[in-house]
Order: sequence, then structure tokens, then C-alpha cells
Amino acid sequence: MTIWLAIGLTAAGCYLLKLIGLLVPAGALERPLVRRLSALLPVALLAALTAQQTFSSNSALVVDARGAGVAAAALALVLRAPFLVVVAAAVAVTAGVRALGG
Repeated sequence: MTIWLAIGLTAAGCYLLKLIGLLVPAGALERPLVRRLSALLPVALLAALTAQQTFSSNSALVVDARGAGVAAAALALVLRAPFLVVVAAAVAVTAGVRALGG
């Protein structure tokens, strides 16, 4: 029963949040600061999710092969490699570190 209560509260909260978003005046959304922040928000959320998934395990901070893979991907991005090369570099470095026992 508790799970259904949580699901219902989450659904109601999402609906209310959507309703509040529709009630915001259009003029408030056209301000330059709001436009800049809305453009940067997805990048910040993706970076936070990536960091959380890379450096945590069961609510503990860990540094393992995943960190090396992210570092390799970041280096490939700095060198302006194509996306598939970035992913391949991350996979290869992560697998290599894990194979070496890390």
C-alpha cells in the first residue's frame, strides 16, 4: 500500500509542477537570464548524473575503472574526436583498467 501511495503522490506532484509551469507568464520566460539558464540546465543535470553514476556505489564514494574511462572520454573530447571514438576510448580504457585489476 505504501508503494501505491508514493506513486500517487509522485503523480500528483508531477501534475502540479506541470500546471505551475503553464501558469508562468510568457514574458517571464523571455528574459535573457532565464533563457541562458534554461540552455545550461540540461548540461548541468547530465554532468551531475554522470558524476553520481561514475563515483558512487551504494552511497559510498569510489574511484575505480569508471573514473579512468570518463577521463579518457574527456581527453578524447578535448582532442575533438568523433563521438564513436570518444565512446570507444572510454570503453577500452575502462576494460583495460578492470583487466589489470583496478
